[in-house]
Amino acid sequence: MTVTATQKVRLLLIGVGNVGRRFLDLLVRKRDTLCDRLGLELTLTGVADTSGVAIRPSGLDAQQVVQLKVEGQGVAAYPRWGQSGVSAFEMVRTTEADLLLEASPANLEDGQPGLSCIEAALSRGMHVVTANKAPLVLAFPRLLDLSRVHGVRLCFDATVAGGLPAVNLGRRDLAAADIHRLEGILNLTTNYILTRMAQDGLSYDEALAQAQAAGHAEADPRLDVEGWDAASKLVILAHSVLDYPATLAEVAVEGITHVSAETLQQAAAEGKRVKPVATAERDGEHYALSVRPTWLEADHPLAQLGPKQMGIVYHTDISGVISAAIVEETPLPTASALLRDVVDIVSSQ
Repeated sequence: MTVTATQKVRLLLIGVGNVGRRFLDLLVRKRDTLCDRLGLELTLTGVADTSGVAIRPSGLDAQQVVQLKVEGQGVAAYPRWGQSGVSAFEMVRTTEADLLLEASPANLEDGQPGLSCIEAALSRGMHVVTANKAPLVLAFPRLLDLSRVHGVRLCFDATVAGGLPAVNLGRRDLAAADIHRLEGILNLTTNYILTRMAQDGLSYDEALAQAQAAGHAEADPRLDVEGWDAASKLVILAHSVLDYPATLAEVAVEGITHVSAETLQQAAAEGKRVKPVATAERDGEHYALSVRPTWLEADHPLAQLGPKQMGIVYHTDISGVISAAIVEETPLPTASALLRDVVDIVSSQ
């Protein structure tokens, strides 16, 4: 089907790292598809990184922004329209746009600068799509209320399990169901390490080094291997899917650093596998939340996931047991989740 009417949407982007840069690639790569199939023309009017901003009301060249980053430069170096020393918050506060994409690094201490930028965008009547989990972990109810007051959407499917539509599946497709148990492998780094240890006989240090070399683990992997990344994503699922106002402090968190090769071998001998599982279990009006290495039966959907996969399982009252998984070899699917939310917002107007 060819769409004749075109809807123009002005975008601001904060963060041009692995996810943000790939989102810009998608703007170029999918331009004709978005226009011909969906009637959307997405225009990048402003972009911010640690160097400053580039702002052009008639639109920036997304490919040129990507090229600057490839060359090791910041967006402030964008010819004519780049500005050094200008913050992302100032860009959001003063630049006209329809939608903010927030893809800056997660800061679980205070959520900044993403939190203030999201608040400013919502207050100005902009829709927000974010891949940054920290603002949601720290201020989910406040941000949701702010979006409702100003009649705009706050979408965040990219914050949980990369490109896997874990949030959207729970919020949209299971809206009428009661979810009494949720299980997920929400962090790829930890699943990669445990799976490589179990399948290939690697030590923890060897598996971590390979994860880092492949780009699946940060140079400082503590948030991942100690369980806090998965715990943050579980808090977001609790708020958005379970309607349970969880805090990070109430998640029982256990990392994977103590899991030995002997433990993995013992599990295999018993027909089981050890996986880094985030769980929310209904307990009356509350949910018990945990992240820990978990012994699973070999036929469990999460036990069957490979080293580059993440997945989620919803146990419901009327929709059965629903599982979904993704193979995510690069951050491209996460960037596509941002685009998915943008399309959803614009298409629903």
